Amino acid sequence: MKPEFQAKFLQHLNKKKQDGGFTLIELLVVIIIIGILAAIALPSLLAQSNKARQSEARNNIGTLNRAQQAYFLEKSSFATGADAFADLGVGIAPKTTNYQYEISSSDPAKLAGNFGLPLNPNILKAYAGVVYVTDVGSQKATQALACESKGAGVTTAPTISTGSCPTDFIDLGK
Repeated sequence: MKPEFQAKFLQHLNKKKQDGGFTLIELLVVIIIIGILAAIALPSLLAQSNKARQSEARNNIGTLNRAQQAYFLEKSSFATGADAFADLGVGIAPKTTNYQYEISSSDPAKLAGNFGLPLNPNILKAYAGVVYVTDVGSQKATQALACESKGAGVTTAPTISTGSCPTDFIDLGK
């Protein structure tokens, strides 16, 4: 190759390296596109995060319901009061990062309520479990319901009754 062509070729390659960056407008367009995509994805991400937090309460209420049924088989009454969590022996703490759990009953021989009340009621739903005694022929059996509040905002344990979810709650089994 002739030396003058080599020199021109090297000058061309050197100039190409100097012009290799992005312009400010190109960078701004990319940043704006990333911002739009983030704005679209963030609400969906937060909703999934809340569903994950709520699954904790849903699982714990189901566990408390089953433990109440087992306890009733042994003691012919439901576990209530200050020692109810220890009596049931399920290893659920009365208070976690997202929920506070309560166990109560107006008549421990017939009915028990297990409640998961959100510590952040503005974004999380509440959960209730109802375990009650029914007559099957000449024997007694227990039935359990798991219920979810229709929306966020529940801060106190609702009134429970035999065979149905509390007012403003829906049955998760249906």
